[in-house]
Amino acid sequence: MNFNELPLIAPILKATQEAGYEEPTPIQRETIPLVLEGRDVLGCAQTGTGKTAAFALPILQKLFTEKLDGSRKPRALILTPTRELAIQIQENFTLYGKHLPLRSCVVFGGVSQYGQVEQLRRGAQILVATPGRLCDLINQGYIHLDQIEIFVLDEADRMLDMGFIHDVKRVIALLPPKRQTLFFSATMPDEVEKLSMTILNDPASVKVDPVSSTVDTIRQTMYLVDKLNKKYLLADLLKKPEVENALVFTRTKHGADRVVRELENMGVRSLAIHGDKSQSARQMAMGQFKNGVLKVLIATDIAARGIDIVGLSHVINYDLPNEPEAYIHRIGRTGRAGLGGDAISFCCIDEMKDMAAIEKLIGRKIPRKDSAWPMEVFVESVKPARGQRPERVARVNLRGEAIAEKKQFDRFHRNGETQGRPMSAGNGRSSSTANGRPMASTNSKPAASANGRPASGPYGRPAPQTADRRPAAQPQFGNRSATAANATEQRVQTFGNRNLGVHSTRTGEGNHAIHREQQPDYRTENRFAYASEERQPQRQSNQSQGRARKYESR
Repeated sequence: MNFNELPLIAPILKATQEAGYEEPTPIQRETIPLVLEGRDVLGCAQTGTGKTAAFALPILQKLFTEKLDGSRKPRALILTPTRELAIQIQENFTLYGKHLPLRSCVVFGGVSQYGQVEQLRRGAQILVATPGRLCDLINQGYIHLDQIEIFVLDEADRMLDMGFIHDVKRVIALLPPKRQTLFFSATMPDEVEKLSMTILNDPASVKVDPVSSTVDTIRQTMYLVDKLNKKYLLADLLKKPEVENALVFTRTKHGADRVVRELENMGVRSLAIHGDKSQSARQMAMGQFKNGVLKVLIATDIAARGIDIVGLSHVINYDLPNEPEAYIHRIGRTGRAGLGGDAISFCCIDEMKDMAAIEKLIGRKIPRKDSAWPMEVFVESVKPARGQRPERVARVNLRGEAIAEKKQFDRFHRNGETQGRPMSAGNGRSSSTANGRPMASTNSKPAASANGRPASGPYGRPAPQTADRRPAAQPQFGNRSATAANATEQRVQTFGNRNLGVHSTRTGEGNHAIHREQQPDYRTENRFAYASEERQPQRQSNQSQGRARKYESR
């Protein structure tokens, strides 16, 4: 059977012939007629079997034959988990529909949204998006989903897990009730399939291959090697002539960067792509790898979904994945479109359980292979328990020193009497007169506010009171004169009128009684700086007189 026997229009058939497509794959043969009939489809097939063309070709035909009058809103929405996959799907739509007057647009995060918004304003019938950027543009009012006719969820098992399920449900809630929904994936766990059945409307299930099976053209091998020797084995394999290019998968982002540095020290050039890389750096690395400029690409699982790399000879699992389904997607980057490929995996003692889960999923035992670095450690490593983090310092002073939390002194006021404690002057010292002696209060009871409670000073301390219940003067330091003390009090009151030293508060009972509360003045912390500030006007006047005498001498 060839594409001419499928119910496709001539412009699409011409595009497929120009792309080099001769015979449709099983998933394409069964899915394309169902989509053209308007049925919901749940498609599951092995990696590299042409699932993108299985939904892209009929979508293009339906949008072309069922035209709307001058609408610029998207009519087909395709959601994908990764940016690279979104770009690739949009390129496929452009390739298949180059003889049709249809526009496609792709939106994803990591880059400026300006260019994407401009494409949306010009109008696009087909929208390919990642969930995060799609929700952002919906909130900003640039995208409206009220005219969506076909909704596609690519890599449905990944999109319906806890990482994307909330965004997906939010997008589905904005879609019209009457629509066509298509789900596609290479793996379909039972719980994900049950969830998809609640979203689809009487779907036609298309499973042309055993679920979660690997392609037979991929040769799989496993090396049992210690964790510390993985880098030596990897460098040795990459230097062999049969390795034309290799996609190496690691479990973490930091692990990918570490492998790049280790290979660089061993004379092997490589680049890494992961979530912490900018989108421009990821596209540059992927472009060099696809064009053959770069031989080795280190990646996390963001490159394990749907990325089509023509002629990829080797996939190497430097770290086995935690999820066994990810293994199928990883090795599916090679052996695509009927070509052969090699999938090599490294396994240390800590990954034996992951290897057993993978072999149980694929239903076969991966052949072992010996190397110059055999496994010598047979005891699993125990990660040390994370120690308790030190308490975070809440407040520091201007010198960066920690300030201990100060207690509220109101608790020591009982029956209107202080418990033998000296009254505070607002800076943590006892109130004193100009000669340095403690100031005696004429009234043993502290001043009360309108609600009967004692008026509090800074940091919860009782405000110093005089006989007429006004705030006491600031404390004096050393042998400063009374004139300086009066100037200090006057200056503090002046700043208080500017809401710096004095402010008003409301009492707890709701009345608007106002009492003045003395605030700490940062300038009184250093008496020498304060004294120099008082002498500043005199210095300025002397300088002015000096300039005047110099002018008169001229």
